[in-house]
Amino acid sequence: MSQYAARVEEMDISGIREVFEAAGEDAINLGLGQPDFPTPEHAREAATSAIQNGMGDSYTSNKGIPELREAISERYATDNGQDIPPENIIATAGASEAIHVAIEAHVQPGDEVLCPDPGFLAYEQLVLLAGGEPKRVELRDDLTLDPAAVENAITDNTSLFIVNSPANPTGAVQSKRDMAEFARLADEHEVICLSDEVYEKIVFDGEHHSPAEFASSDRVIQASACSKTYSMTGWRLGWVAASSERIERMLRVHQYVQACASAPSQYAAEAALTGPQEPVREMVSAFEERRNVLLDGLEDIGLDTPVPKGAFYAMPHVPDGWTQKMLDNDVIVVPGEAFGPSGEGQARISYATSTAELKEALEVMGTVTDSL
Repeated sequence: MSQYAARVEEMDISGIREVFEAAGEDAINLGLGQPDFPTPEHAREAATSAIQNGMGDSYTSNKGIPELREAISERYATDNGQDIPPENIIATAGASEAIHVAIEAHVQPGDEVLCPDPGFLAYEQLVLLAGGEPKRVELRDDLTLDPAAVENAITDNTSLFIVNSPANPTGAVQSKRDMAEFARLADEHEVICLSDEVYEKIVFDGEHHSPAEFASSDRVIQASACSKTYSMTGWRLGWVAASSERIERMLRVHQYVQACASAPSQYAAEAALTGPQEPVREMVSAFEERRNVLLDGLEDIGLDTPVPKGAFYAMPHVPDGWTQKMLDNDVIVVPGEAFGPSGEGQARISYATSTAELKEALEVMGTVTDSL
């Protein structure tokens, strides 16, 4: 008898972690997927108050405190024009758990799940954990996901496909037309569209849209979080939104793997969502400025780079050996193949760091590129 579960044996350790472990202590880190800004003070104060008043000592309801779910519901109504009742929302331990419970509740052993390639590396691993079979869909040249390519990949065994906009690792933003098409695919082919919207507020060009805005059935599930928008990665607070029937199935998974999201984090998230939004606007403006510095520098170096319209990542095309040579020179970037085979020949650069460090890293990039 095997000592380990076969589905776990199929899973891989994150390629990003391997890069970090190989880096020197003083390396410039352009591999980290988290904002370098502090969590807004009003969110911190709400968590502190909850702790001091004993509201962080106990379990909350499995779905999360009503005040938080009401705030999320109101945000969907105000920003997206969506009517999502609070009871159709589960507060989770980050968007990662939201994606996990959605996949676990909808993917049966042997089911195909369509994942963007390159795409967020957790997607395929969570599909394997659920006993499903990841099936990669290559991106367009501009690194957006083509609805036609998704439709061509759907078979009788497909149960779910994943859309991520703005996207990790590409920074790509799907068009409104694409999102309407993804909704159509979910409706007509009777498959689930899982929309990862964790970067939804970090958009520089165009607008964020969700497939849920265009769906005529309940086959779109939305996952999001405070992690990126409010620089709250360590607070581990996200959510999943769907129809009441789907939420009840996901709740069965959530209540046993997590019980509830951290209580202090829930109060912090409520304050983040309902309080002043100026910190978000300032952060997004800073990211856009950094993006422009990075793109200008990469162009000067001669590295072809699809223009990222959101998030805080860029994926230039790089010569063979480039990412390792960068690491040897104490600049951390992530090889594109860590996000799927189609990422080979590219590197993911995170500009969630200071402009000064970006400029210093660009000097190294120029030297490395000239040497190859």
